[in-house]
Amino acid sequence: MAMEGADSQYDGSAEDQQEQQPSSPKKSPPPLPDREEKTTHIRFLLSNAEAGSVIGKGGSTINDFQSQSGARIQLSRNYEFFPGTSDRVVMVSGTIDDVLKAVDLILNKLLDEFYVEDGGDVDPRLKVRLVVPNGSCGGIIGKGGSIIKSLIEDSRAGIKISPLDSTYPGLYDRLVSINGTLGEQMRAIELILSKLTEDAQYVQSVIAPFPYAVPVVAYNGINYGPNGVAGKFQNNRFQNKDERSNSVTIGVADEHIGLVVGRGGRNIVEISQMSGAKVRISERGDFMSGTTDRKVTITGTQRAIRVAESMISRKLSSVSER
Repeated sequence: MAMEGADSQYDGSAEDQQEQQPSSPKKSPPPLPDREEKTTHIRFLLSNAEAGSVIGKGGSTINDFQSQSGARIQLSRNYEFFPGTSDRVVMVSGTIDDVLKAVDLILNKLLDEFYVEDGGDVDPRLKVRLVVPNGSCGGIIGKGGSIIKSLIEDSRAGIKISPLDSTYPGLYDRLVSINGTLGEQMRAIELILSKLTEDAQYVQSVIAPFPYAVPVVAYNGINYGPNGVAGKFQNNRFQNKDERSNSVTIGVADEHIGLVVGRGGRNIVEISQMSGAKVRISERGDFMSGTTDRKVTITGTQRAIRVAESMISRKLSSVSER
């Protein structure tokens, strides 16, 4: 079972298994000499349901995992999603060994709760998606893909790195998807983490673990923000007077306003999240003068306003294309 594979990665059996493969002449890289002292971090995505499982009732599970591993575990808030997804970001920090212990505890719990089917078979959808700064991905890929090939060969896991998504201005992170058994995934994470920890730029990214903070946006008198519906406005970027002074109001046909808002406010949150602008939509019946267009007021820097307008135009373009 995959669960047994997860345990084996800590007692060296993954290395032993690799040496026994005649078709794989490369041995696993030696551990870092100062591995016990070197601190690092790793970020990956969790669905809201998975995040709730990791937190546990009253924070009991996350506290237990931190106590067992010695690592610190932090999660982005509700509605602080990785751009283009509805998934939250979890960051685990500490020494390399402590981080790996914590990740193993998290993945084991998710495997048991969400991905083990009747009969004990592991659901093939089990996949770890690491969040890695674009500038650090080269150290994982290597010249001509040489490094990522060796990581795949050593771990026997599938490893894919997404291209940088230019759809979201200000997004400088890519997703590294890892699939396989839990033991294979943990070995791949260990190898990737060792590579990333050697990168000074990656080490500095711990300062801003969740750069996708969502400003509050308003629709029909309801606020959507970092704490969910009726969330408090917490994004500091709008506390500067100069940035707050710029405001533009555009009209959107009442029948098309749903495209801007999205299901559960998802689109409007995404627009605010990625542009850095505050977006407010007038209530039903409050139209632009002489029209039946709802008022969409965008507040922020000039650049933030331009980005928000562009994203709104893209959301509405699907109507004109039809």
